[in-house]
Amino acid sequence: MKDKIIAIPLENGMLCAHFGHCQAFSIVKVKDGKITESNEVIPPEHVPGLYPRWVAQFGVSDVIAGGMGQHAIDLFKQQGIDVYVGAPAKSPENLVQDFLNDSLQLTANYCNH
Repeated sequence: MKDKIIAIPLENGMLCAHFGHCQAFSIVKVKDGKITESNEVIPPEHVPGLYPRWVAQFGVSDVIAGGMGQHAIDLFKQQGIDVYVGAPAKSPENLVQDFLNDSLQLTANYCNH
């Protein structure tokens, strides 16, 4: 697996069910299939379409999210960022470990707006 930087929207330290309402993002760096660094960053005030550009500045390759609208997904794709939607409410470290082990359980969880 190539090196990755994974962003996860958070609420109270766990995956936030609604992407646009998160309190923070966990930015997790992965090298040689192992987590090497994890930082929590506070996003700017939510404005539709802003978070994909803001997240991209950290060199993010992937986003693991709960619920997310199609417009946000499309904006991430325009930034070259892969999006995994419908993840369960777990800690960022557990989600990334599941992702690395190909055991991340996803459900279709798109927001209709």
